[in-house]
Amino acid sequence: MKQKIVIKVQMTSDKCRSKAMALVAATGGVDSVALAGDGRDQVVVVGDGVDSIKLTSALRKKVGPARLVQVGEDKKKEDDKKPAVVVTVPEYQWYYNYPPPPVGVVYEHGYGYHTRPDTCSIL
Repeated sequence: MKQKIVIKVQMTSDKCRSKAMALVAATGGVDSVALAGDGRDQVVVVGDGVDSIKLTSALRKKVGPARLVQVGEDKKKEDDKKPAVVVTVPEYQWYYNYPPPPVGVVYEHGYGYHTRPDTCSIL
């Protein structure tokens, strides 16, 4: 049975909101996390086996004052979900990318300047 937990947290900035979302998402058993409310000050957690009391106290310690508003059964059923959005990837457009011409290395030898291709002499 999935639970829906609503916790009101005093969050004044986007940094606090992201910190609260990261904390809740890292909790075991959480399926989804969302922000709700007029001032985006409510965290809505849906999951199975989530301890609402521990979650609320963790939010109090890390983010700020938090109050448990609602704990109940999630009314969404698996059959009610909309089908996943299908994303089509455009076909790859081939183009010819020719490599640059080889660059010769100029070195001074006892009899003058010579050029040779840039090769690896270690092997």
